[in-house]
Amino acid sequence: MTAAPTGGQYHLRHAGPDGVVEAVVTEVAAGIRELRVAGFDLTEPFDVDQAPPGADGIVLVPWPNRVAGGTWELDGVTQQLDVSEPKYGNASHGLLRFAPYRTVSQTESSIEQEATVHPQHGWPFTLETRVHHELVDDGIRVTHTITNRSGVRAPFAVGAHPYLRAGDTPAEDLVVTLDAATAFSTNEQKVPDGSFDVTGTDSDLRGGRRAGDSDLDTAYTDIAADQDGVRRTTLHGPEGDGVELWQDESFPYVQVFTSRTFPRGDGTGLAVAVEPMTAPANALNSGEGLRWLEPDETWTGTWGIRRVWS
Repeated sequence: MTAAPTGGQYHLRHAGPDGVVEAVVTEVAAGIRELRVAGFDLTEPFDVDQAPPGADGIVLVPWPNRVAGGTWELDGVTQQLDVSEPKYGNASHGLLRFAPYRTVSQTESSIEQEATVHPQHGWPFTLETRVHHELVDDGIRVTHTITNRSGVRAPFAVGAHPYLRAGDTPAEDLVVTLDAATAFSTNEQKVPDGSFDVTGTDSDLRGGRRAGDSDLDTAYTDIAADQDGVRRTTLHGPEGDGVELWQDESFPYVQVFTSRTFPRGDGTGLAVAVEPMTAPANALNSGEGLRWLEPDETWTGTWGIRRVWS
């Protein structure tokens, strides 16, 4: 029997008031392979015999997105990470993208997994990471925990890479809404080289923008939050039903990516990734959003995906 590229498959189920909530979480990269409420898909599923297309659903740690050239400086010494994105010459999506996680605990509706980031090329630290996926009445809640086991102060950032879906609505017809005032511009390496007020630009999603009319691979900040510090990105179809990604105050950034190379049947098509992040791309160099943990210090942050109704 051929092993799945994403390792073990953990099937979760929760009987909610609006129907059964189901998810499949993977051993490799602690990813979300499927998520639906009452048969209504909230994420782009992929087959068990596939690797996650376009990093679909995976956890990004100890940095999301890119590190320019794979290099950064630590106490005056240049660190060289492995270049995992040869097309642009960057280190991309952290160090656990292809790593298996260990199961800590599991119930019918939840699973907690852990993995260790060990010292390696360009990364002289040890971080213990945990990811807790829990189904709730309208979707899923994901909690990340990072503990520094290095013996010295250590940096990190965290992200996730789900592609959202609103049932059977074609991705082209989804309207993306995000109340964010600032976006990051990027250079030829897709690395931030500045920021700008989105007002009057094609990056302004505050009034909603049709995904099929958008060309985005854009990080946002200055995102409006509710009284609990929660920030929200919604995708909805013409009838109003949709999906929302929410992130707590620990995740002040989000990347919106309209990929036109997502596998669709025998070809490719549009899919929309909404990626909660604690820091934007290249944080190891810019320092923006980068967090530092003292030895044995722990950080926790939470985000989730939920179904929304018209």
